[in-house]
Amino acid sequence: MLRRVADSVFWTSRYLERAENVSRFVDVNQSLSLGGSPQWSPLIYANGDESLFQQLHGGEFTAERVLSFLLFDPRNPNSILSCLVKARENARAIREVLSVPIWEAINRFYLRVRDAARDPTEILRLPADFLERVRRSSHEVIGVMEATMSHDEAWHFARIGRMLERADKTSRILDVKYFVLLTGRSSIGSALDVVQWTALLESTSALHMYRKRHGRISPTLVAEFLLLDGKFPRSVRFAIAEAEISLHTVTGRPLGTNLDPVEEKFAKLHAELNTVKIDSVIQRGLHEFIDELQCGLNDLDAAIYHRFFEIQPLAQVASDQQ
Repeated sequence: MLRRVADSVFWTSRYLERAENVSRFVDVNQSLSLGGSPQWSPLIYANGDESLFQQLHGGEFTAERVLSFLLFDPRNPNSILSCLVKARENARAIREVLSVPIWEAINRFYLRVRDAARDPTEILRLPADFLERVRRSSHEVIGVMEATMSHDEAWHFARIGRMLERADKTSRILDVKYFVLLTGRSSIGSALDVVQWTALLESTSALHMYRKRHGRISPTLVAEFLLLDGKFPRSVRFAIAEAEISLHTVTGRPLGTNLDPVEEKFAKLHAELNTVKIDSVIQRGLHEFIDELQCGLNDLDAAIYHRFFEIQPLAQVASDQQ
């Protein structure tokens, strides 16, 4: 497969997943604020966008400014609108590998968000319906891609991109709860705390499956479910495992034969998620564990870029082919 095609299909899928997860970020923030005033700064800090936000808006984390920044601001490369623009541009560049229904679903998604951005006043006041439409549009694209695209190398690159983005954002959604805890320690262990953890599960579409597995709401068990569960499709461990399977399919090496540097990085992170216990995570610090996890995911991103997307010198290409 051409590097250009692999790169575009990877980022098309990743940007679509990012748009969906930004909607989850905003949703969980409003839910975590039950019983008190919404805290908007955690959304910016947990997503790593504080420098850009402060350049544009200073330190005033008002609802309107944060929502506009995250949903529609074209100056924010991670806003929902920006993600959809870039997803559509990448998809347009690889129309030959996408089915017509996939392109149409992506285009509909983009047009819905673009039209909403033209008059966002009501959405910024009451964003819940818009956020739900974003998630449903993302699920539509994923479903069409699963049903109408050959499960070849292009499909596997799309899955790698989607799963890496999902792992990243699931961990960051947990970090939003951490930032809320910093300013609300008096509520720890209270009924409000349970309501907030329940809301976090709802925002990740995890509440029903969590209830089937564990029943009662426990902060430790919620963290374990979202980070380390091997069967729930939005957990970090599950996402890394699925991305690793697709990676080995692309390289042609069976699982367990980790000769390629990028495969070794995947295997190392996957092994850690398979063996680490939630008690040790909590003891070390959930925020600290997520920080280390983010560093590991960044290493994977860099390794994938170098291995598959970076334009290599001709001498290096010839060496790789020997």
